[in-house]
Parts: sequence; structure tokens; C-alpha cells
Amino acid sequence: MQHWARRLEQEIDGVMRIFGGVQQLREIYKDNRNLFEVQENEPQKLVEKVAGDIESLLDRKVQALKRLADAAENFQKAHRWQDNIKEEDILYYDAKADAELDDPESEDVERGSKVSTLRLDFVEDSNFKNKVNYSYTAVQIPTDIYKGSTVILNELNWTEALENVFIENRRQDPTLLWQVFGSATGVTRYYPATPWRAPKKIDLYDVRRRPWYIQGASSPKDMVIIVDVSGSVSGLTLKLMKTSVCEMLDTLSDDDYVNVASFNEKAQPVSCFTHLVQANVRNKKVFKEAVQGMVAKGTTGYKAGFEYAFDQLQNSNITRANCNKMIMMFTDGGEDRVQDVFEKYNWPNRTVRVFTFSVGQHNYDVTPLQWMACANKGYYFEIPSIGAIRINTQEYLDVLGRPMVLAGKEAKQVQWTNVYEDALGLGLVVTGTLPVFNLTQDGPGEKKNQLILGVMGIDVALNDIKRLTPNYTLGANGYVFAIDLNGYVLLHPNLKSQTTNFREPVTLDFLDAELEDENKEEIRRSMIDGNKGHKQIRTLVKSLDERYVDEVVRNYTWVPIRSTNYSLGLVLPPYSTFYLQANLSDQILQVKYFEFLLPSSFESEGHVFIAPREYCKDLNASDNNTEFLKNFIELMEKVTPDSKQCNNFLLHNLILDTGITQQLVERAWRDQDLNTYSLLAVFAATDGGITRVFPNKAAEDWTENPEPFNASFYRRSLDNHGYVFKPPHQDALLRPLELENDTVGILVSTAVELSLGGHTLRPAVVGVKLDLEAWAEKFKVLASNRTHQDQPQKCGANNHCEMDCEVNNEDLLCVLIDDGGFLVLSNQNHQWDQVGRFFSEVDANLMLALYNNSFYTRKESYDYQAACAPQPPGNLGAAPRGVFVPTIADFLNLAWWTSAAAWSLFQQLLYGLIYHSWFQADPAEAEGSPEARESSCVMKQTQYYFGSVNASYNAIIDCGNCSRLFHAQRLTNTNLLFVVAEKPLCSQCEAGRLLQKETHCPADGPEQCELVQRPRYRRGPHICFDYNATEDTSDCGRGASFPPSLGVLVSLQLLLLLGLPPRPQPQVHAHASRRV
Repeated sequence: MQHWARRLEQEIDGVMRIFGGVQQLREIYKDNRNLFEVQENEPQKLVEKVAGDIESLLDRKVQALKRLADAAENFQKAHRWQDNIKEEDILYYDAKADAELDDPESEDVERGSKVSTLRLDFVEDSNFKNKVNYSYTAVQIPTDIYKGSTVILNELNWTEALENVFIENRRQDPTLLWQVFGSATGVTRYYPATPWRAPKKIDLYDVRRRPWYIQGASSPKDMVIIVDVSGSVSGLTLKLMKTSVCEMLDTLSDDDYVNVASFNEKAQPVSCFTHLVQANVRNKKVFKEAVQGMVAKGTTGYKAGFEYAFDQLQNSNITRANCNKMIMMFTDGGEDRVQDVFEKYNWPNRTVRVFTFSVGQHNYDVTPLQWMACANKGYYFEIPSIGAIRINTQEYLDVLGRPMVLAGKEAKQVQWTNVYEDALGLGLVVTGTLPVFNLTQDGPGEKKNQLILGVMGIDVALNDIKRLTPNYTLGANGYVFAIDLNGYVLLHPNLKSQTTNFREPVTLDFLDAELEDENKEEIRRSMIDGNKGHKQIRTLVKSLDERYVDEVVRNYTWVPIRSTNYSLGLVLPPYSTFYLQANLSDQILQVKYFEFLLPSSFESEGHVFIAPREYCKDLNASDNNTEFLKNFIELMEKVTPDSKQCNNFLLHNLILDTGITQQLVERAWRDQDLNTYSLLAVFAATDGGITRVFPNKAAEDWTENPEPFNASFYRRSLDNHGYVFKPPHQDALLRPLELENDTVGILVSTAVELSLGGHTLRPAVVGVKLDLEAWAEKFKVLASNRTHQDQPQKCGANNHCEMDCEVNNEDLLCVLIDDGGFLVLSNQNHQWDQVGRFFSEVDANLMLALYNNSFYTRKESYDYQAACAPQPPGNLGAAPRGVFVPTIADFLNLAWWTSAAAWSLFQQLLYGLIYHSWFQADPAEAEGSPEARESSCVMKQTQYYFGSVNASYNAIIDCGNCSRLFHAQRLTNTNLLFVVAEKPLCSQCEAGRLLQKETHCPADGPEQCELVQRPRYRRGPHICFDYNATEDTSDCGRGASFPPSLGVLVSLQLLLLLGLPPRPQPQVHAHASRRV
């Protein structure tokens, strides 16, 4: 076998030496040494410069934010409240007006709204990826808020003055993107004006539930939610409670901590979480699923619920927010005030706020609930129906904002958010936020108003930050990344834009964006702590196509970004410390090399693909490389490579590499007969963005990415020594390869390493494309006991010779498998169409043996950014079957029509038109996401890579009644494993199969309940406003109800019975002190 292995190694090496052109390309670079310079990437200087540039960019946004917040406070202070204000008095651009006018069932169309809505003209703006109007602001009002209410009309009145400030800000900084004021009343005013993104279903957007608003409106929170599940809580009331808890969870951000428990005679957590956990997307999902399983039984025991909650908040042995502490209790009512519990745990300091929620239609005395809230600096709310849930589960933020408002200037600090998806289409953004306070006083000498007016925000697109990072000088495997205090990435090449639910923040941890190890944990901690640092580590990296794992060396360098909570890092492979910079001052040479980009030269010089980079401002992008090349050539006929509108570095390097790869054609490829060695193509790809494929006809079947930095073969070749084989990608679910017209090939590539002036760098990758069928035949000959001239001799009882892979292919299985465990070549003709598949799908028994004998190591990781088809809804406690259904006698009884039951049922049906499954809205569908059919999920990924065994190895696979012998040996200077094995004889050997295919995790990845027991290191915001001695806690809620009009109720119920469902007319539930 070792003899066969040496023959294989020699054949591969011989072909690559003749056709690969590594040595020839080295000579070409040396011959053209005067046409380029070797530049150095100095990591420390690079990261400090980029961090400084990002700081300057964000600082300009901070100044604009401060101007807006100051102006808003002054405008509101000067505003006079108008009790008699009318809709026709207000003129503004309603961002949803166009969509509502197109919708005949629209609320305003039905009501014949009197609001004077501006009709604007818009122009396309590439910066906003939208049509905008720079002369006006736009207003968005949540669907469940009545636009004509006095509160909303006054809000529209005074915020109109912000328009001029928005416009002036843009004049001072034309790079500003969305400028937004999110009001505590729910009104959003943003600039420039653009139509709201009309959803397919009802629009559930409410600015007060956006990540940036939540982060800016209050300090971090430790929250315990306790839910009464005694026997009196059943049917509709229990469903209301479940939905209320889910909506409450949506008001929490990643800076907050939470737990949820149910109680009757005793309290217990609803999920596997036994203590406060971070309110991130995955943990909240666990809570929401667990809440649906709550069942009502037993008797009410407030004491058990509150003691559990206080014990949770007093647990200091866990990571938590350590700022605002609160208990949120949902109940249908009770008589016990549990004063003894408050005296024991919370008085006299009252460090924990208590918020109580009376849920459902009932006749219980709510005084005890009001007292609990008022005695503990909280607030009492009523949720009589589903229509009151959203607004009453978020208004507690007004109470938490009081200490912040009373702190005044001390609390006026800009905070930068986590990454999230912009609702208006900018893509991934971060937002600078600044709270806006009510500076009015109720009268001379009165206390300061303690209401937060809202939050001012300015968006910064991640693409704008990326533009400040080095472009193409770091090589294919170098990159810049940034993280926040939670360890979530702000910048990272593996951070994907969301395509499912834009309401969820993008929370990809640095250790999930890369393959986690102890070194990266240390780097992450140092960055979160705001330190500088540098470290060279040996680590694992996943290939771009996520099929392979390579062990590599990387240099990490990091610095904090001052005036922010972000930290910036730079990752460089050692071979990217230096890079080439073309110096084509000779215009005649520029023209000469440029001619080799023209399609007319392809027949003789090979086909050229150019990387779709931003070479010039006026260059039209295209996903079709032929069209992109055409656009590029047309532009180059109008401008020169030295034009100010072009990136001279990119253009000069592209043209230089065009000439260098053409010289490779002359020296190594043109005079060779590829068919002699069964080659379909030869190719070269460069850092400069050129991929040249020879001969020209081979380009028809070239499927690799024209951007070398995004091509898996290119990046892997740089990270691996020797020849890297890449079989065609095959999915187990797809049909086998079709071996027709000799178009199926195996890529073999290797990096070209240069040594210039003592500096080592790898500016290019070269390779060949093997004809699969011809090389499969050649493989059998090379792994046999004959030369090319010998005739095959079959070994048998009368012939004294060794068995081989050609003659004895009925008895021996001979294969080449790559370092990822994928089949490359086989001596079995029926397996040729399985080349590229994971070998376990071809021979599960043999692949398992190779793994068990340490030829392969397995690496498992999780993709937290995947999108999956929605799961069918479960039939848990929230199913409509528990809803009260009136009898015919009820319908005929006039008294029933005016009862609470009728009103509750009516609202349930009405809001059921809005909410998915009546009580649980599907945000993706409700918001009208184009990918509403998908939702975010977690996928488990498994890759295999070579283990510790390097030498030849023999082993026996014991299958019980029989056994199977195999030999395995690594081929030198390749990523191949040569395996010779007896064919399987027993079916028992088929037991056990290694899986490589990505699989959907039924839960959120690794067991979430276990992960929270070992939370990753993080730091919360350095500021906390949870207490102020001057806070007035007397406004603590007295309940509110909306008694229906008999005439309206009867009319609407009749409409329902006739099958003509009307649209609801939601009302604003505002505190009396919200009148400003």
C-alpha cells in the first residue's frame, strides 16, 4: 500500500509542477519586481487608526443627538396643552396614509378621518435604500392607538417643531441617516420622510418596543414575573395572562435579567431556569414556550409568589443587572395584601418596585392590588381584554424613567445599542440614543415633572462603519471585528443580515461567530474590559462553505473605541503581515495589461473573471460577472486608473495581476496538452481580484466565486500547505453527479508563496481541474501492481501475487477521502457519481472506523443565525377551545349583550383578527416581513478534520460474526487520506452512521438550561438610575376601564354575526400626568 501511496503522491506532484505553475509564477513576480512594492500591515497602528475613525464618526452623531434632545425638551416646555384640539388642526405626513388609502378596510377610511395628511413627492436615495423627502418628517402611530385622541394630537403639535432641527442636523452632517424621536405616547417622528413599509397583515410596530427605545428609556432591570394560576384563573383570563407575560418579555433587552414563575399555594418557575437569566432572544423564547404550558388549579397564595420573587432578587451569587429591581404580578384578584412579606423583604428602603396587573373581567375587589403597587413604588394596571395588553405591559417604563428624569443632566448620556435590523430597510444598524425629559412643572414652586417624554435616536449603518476598515489589504483571511459589553459582535465577516423577524435584536456572540476556544474567551474578556492587547493563537476556523475545519495560526490585536462601549479587533494570518501594492506609473504598460481583460483575448489567453469590487464610484454593479466586466471596460474607456473617482489601489493591483496571470499562460499553460494528463482546466486567482481560467471553454463550467476572497478553495489554499483537493459539492438529498461531456471535475489548488526582501507573503493561488472519470481510471492503475504498459494480472489461487485496487476491485474498496471526510476518488465505478458526498453516506461502517481510530476529529458548533420553516403551532393551554361560547338564549337576552362577558367575547373575537392563533401574534407575519414563512432558528453543524494519526495504519473492524480489514495512510503534501479496505460482508457492519449534514435543533441549540448555569462573561452599562430621593410615588395607578356604549356594542356584535367584522378603534390609555 505504501508503494501505491508513493505513486499517487508522485503523480499528483508531477501534474502540479508541470501545470500548476507555482515556480513559474514566482519567477514572473520576481521579473516584475519593479511594478509593485511590498507594504506592511502593522496591527497596532491599524486598529488604533480604525478605532479613532469610528470614534470620530460616532461623535458627529452624538453632537446631532444632543442638539435634538435639547431642542425637544425646549419645544415641549414651551408648548401649551390644548384640551379642545381637533384632528383638522394638525397637518403632518402620516407615513402609513398611502397604505391605508389603498386599503378599503383601513381604520381611518372607515371612520372618515379628518386628519390633514400631507401628500409628498419622494426621490430614490441609495444611502437610505429608500425613497425619501428631505423637506419633511414622517409620523408613524401604532395601529392600536387612536390618532385622534387629545394626547396624540398634542404630541403631534409640539413635535412638529423638530422638523427644522432634523434638517439643520443634516445640513451640518450630510452623512446622517435616520433621525428619530420615539415618544412615550407611541408616536414616532422620523426624518427624512419616507412611506412606512406596508405589512401584509396588520402593523404591530410600536417604537416603545424597539431595542433602541428600551435601552434608552430606562436603566437595566432585574425583573421577576409571577403569574397567579389558582383555580379561579381559567379560560379567557389565563389566556390573557399568558399573552401578557409574552408581551412583557418583549419589553426587555439584553442588558436586563428576568425569571418567570407561577404560583397558587406554592410558587415554582415555569421553565428550567431556577434563577434570573439574561433577557436575550433565546432565553425569552424558552420562557414564552414554557408559559403556554401553565395550568390553573389550587388556591391563590400571594405570599408564596412574592417570597419566591424576593428570594430571586436577593440571590447575589449569579450574574444580573444590579440596577432596577421589580416584581410584576399578574392575577385575577385577591384579598391578601401580604404586608408581612413586604415588611420582611422590602421595607423601609423599598428597593424593589412592585407592579400589579388585574387581568380579565371579574368583580373582585382590586384595592389590595392597588395598595401593593402604591406601597412599593410601583404601579397598578388593569388588563380587562386583549386590546389592553400591549399598552399596559410597557407603560411601567414610565415609572422606571422617573429617577432618570430627576437626575437631570447626569442622566443625559448617549448610549449605543446592540446591532439590530432597521425597520425601514437600512439593514443592520446601531443606534445612538439619548433620553428626552419633561422639564415642565405643574405650578410655581411645584416639584419637577418626572415623566420621560421619549427617546431620541440616530442610526448608523454597519456598512458605513465597515467602510472605515482596511479594504483588501488584509488578505482573504484577515478581517476586522468589533464587540460590545455583552460580547455580541458589531462587526464580523460571519455576521449575517436578518431575513426573518426584524423585531428581534441581532445577538451573535463573538464565541459563536467563531469556533470557541480558551484563547478566544480570554481575548473576549479583555475586550469587554476595555483593554488593549495582542496575542498569537493556534485555533480552528470554519471554511466559507462550512464543510471543512482547518487548524491555523492567527494574530489577534485589539483596542477599545473611546467614548463608546465597543471594542475593536484585528485578525491577521502570519502570511498577511505583508501585501503587494502595484505601482503602474507606465501608462503604456497599463494599456497593454488592460487589453488582456478584453473578451477578444480570452480565446488565446484564457477567460478572465474579475472580482466585483468597488473600483470606481460610477461603476455599475452586477451579479453577472460577464456583465460586470463589460461595465468595467466601458468605464475604463472613459476614465484612467489614476482617476480621483476610482480606488487607485484596487485598480492598479487588478491591472497588474491581469498582466502577471497572462504571462503565466505564456510560460506554463499555452504550449501544454491538458488532455495528456486528463485535465479540464488550469487556473490562477490573485489577491488583486483576477481569476484566469484556461482554456477559455473551461469557463463555461467554472462555478467558483469570482471574488477570490469569497472562494472557499482560495481561502483554504492559503491556510494549508501543499495541494488542496476540492471535490464537487453534493448534498445527500440531491441526485448523483451526471458524468456527461467530461464536465465534472475535481479542483486541486495550492498557494504561491513568495519571499521578497526577507518578507513572506502569499498573493495568489494556482491549480488544476481534474477530469473525474479519467482520474478515477488513473487512480485504479496507480493503486495497482502494474505500470502503465503492463497488462493487468488477476490474482487467484494459481497466481502468486498481491491483490490490488484495479484487478481485485470486486474484493477491495480503494478510495481517496479529503480532510473533511468527503469522497474524492474510488476504484468502484458505481461510486463515481457519489464523489463529493460525505463518506459516511457511501460506507458508514468504514467512516466510523476511521473516526474511532483517530484519523478524523469531529467539531460540532451551532449556527444561531439560521432561518427555518415555521413549526406547526402546538395545542397547549392557549388553544381557543377554552373560550366561553354563548348560547342562543344568551344572544336573545338583552341583559347579556350589556354584560362584561359579551364585551370580553367581542374584544376577543375582534382582536383575534389581529393576533395569530387569537392570542399569540406572529411578529414576522404581522409585521409583513417578506420572509414571513421563515423564522429564526438554530442549526447544529458538524465538521470533520484530520486527527492526530499521520502514519500508515492497519486495523480490523469487528462486526461480530465476521470482521473487515482496512489500511489507511495520509498522502504527503495533500489533504487526502488513502484507504484500502475489504468490501463489507456482513450487514451488522452497517450499524452506526456519522452525520455531517446540518441539522435543525428542536430546542435553541445546546441545552439552554445548561448554558445559563455557566454564563459568558459580560459587563452591563456603567450607569444606573434606579433611585432618587425626590421621586413622587403617589401616581401609582387607580385602574381604568373602557365601558362600552350600548348602541355601539349592539351594532358591532350584529356586524360580527352577519360576517362583516369591523376594524377596532383602539384607545390610548394614558396617565393623567401624561397631559403635557
